[in-house]
Amino acid sequence: MKQRKFGNTDLECAEIGLGTWALGSSVYGDVENAEAHRLIQESLDRGINFFDTAPLYGNKNEDGVAERVLGDGLGERKADAIISTKFGRTARDVMPGRFTAAEARASCEASLERLGRNWIDLFFFHSPFEPEEIADDVWAELDQLKSEGKIRYIGHSVSMYEQTEAMSAQWIRERKIDAIQVVLSPFNRETRPLIAVAEEANCAVVARECMANGFLSGSIQKDTTFPEGSLNSRYSREEIGERVDYAELLKEHLLRDGLETLPRATYRWVLDQPGVSLALSGARNREEMIDSIRAAKAAPYGEETLAAAETIHTQDFCPA
Repeated sequence: MKQRKFGNTDLECAEIGLGTWALGSSVYGDVENAEAHRLIQESLDRGINFFDTAPLYGNKNEDGVAERVLGDGLGERKADAIISTKFGRTARDVMPGRFTAAEARASCEASLERLGRNWIDLFFFHSPFEPEEIADDVWAELDQLKSEGKIRYIGHSVSMYEQTEAMSAQWIRERKIDAIQVVLSPFNRETRPLIAVAEEANCAVVARECMANGFLSGSIQKDTTFPEGSLNSRYSREEIGERVDYAELLKEHLLRDGLETLPRATYRWVLDQPGVSLALSGARNREEMIDSIRAAKAAPYGEETLAAAETIHTQDFCPA
């Protein structure tokens, strides 16, 4: 699989990375550990080398389940992987965010233990909601963790975009961070101004939620019923219908030879957006993972197709 230079770092990452939220929690349904381990190994075999995880990806009883699954799944091939994880939120203590020196240190040490590795390649602030959450002492501690070799690069996983866009842009321009992780899909394009700032500064951009919480998977219909407590259970029948209708409209504009499925077309669209370093796949099985790789191997869209996809976009649907 083709690789891209990861911003101004010395990393080169495959165009598709594997996100592990679904492997450590039941947010999209349970995945058996054995199946998750096979998925991780085959992802490596097929050229995926970037894996994203977090202490938040767990349950009410255990933080960092996905980190432990990832570490176990990589086994003796840990050195072959580029791993990003996060700090500031955990599965057992999500709110409020804790972006302090003490939390950065404790979270890093716990993540290293769960991953079974001595270093983290990319350490993200996990979705601060406002600039006031960032403690002054956190930057010196992150520099100390870098000097100890426990983390290599620092990033901002962006949530509450309107409240934190300016903060993130400032961090990018001041070279405080090396990467951003943002929501980007044909459903939600609001982060493009921040991506443009990152591109100008040669800051890496990781695109997440490319499948729009499953609405671009091709499997959700207007009468689909979501389990109580799942991410999509919050939507009314009308809202589900709006999303399904828009997914059908995208099919008319994006499907073509080599991109015969909506997920494939979606990943290709994301990879064709200026400034994007890689797209995260939230694959729960090998078929979903292989579909995302096929998108990366397909020829890019032409300008005419991309322009047509712009004309039909009239609103951004809210992310997770």
